[in-house]
Amino acid sequence: MKMIHLAAIAALGASAVLAHAATGDPQAAKKKTVMCEGCHGIPGYKSTFPDVYPVPRLGGQHPAYIVKALEGYKSGERSHPTMRGIAAGLSEQDMADLAAHYGAQK
Repeated sequence: MKMIHLAAIAALGASAVLAHAATGDPQAAKKKTVMCEGCHGIPGYKSTFPDVYPVPRLGGQHPAYIVKALEGYKSGERSHPTMRGIAAGLSEQDMADLAAHYGAQK
């Protein structure tokens, strides 16, 4: 019984994120991507701060995932210092626009 309730709650949360991401304007995001391209736009790029790890590609990611990740960086739930600093300056609309832009890529 608890599993059903948890699944329903998770589905509702995902629906809310999807609805939010769907309001993004991919054209508006083109003016906002400059802060992303320095790392995420370089194939095979690896971050060296705070640890060495491959930087994920944003193109083709599900818009709801991008919004959720940016919200996590902004709230501190995710802890990468550079991403936290970038996300701190993003509005909900900025996040939705970026998610729509990158989600539309292949």
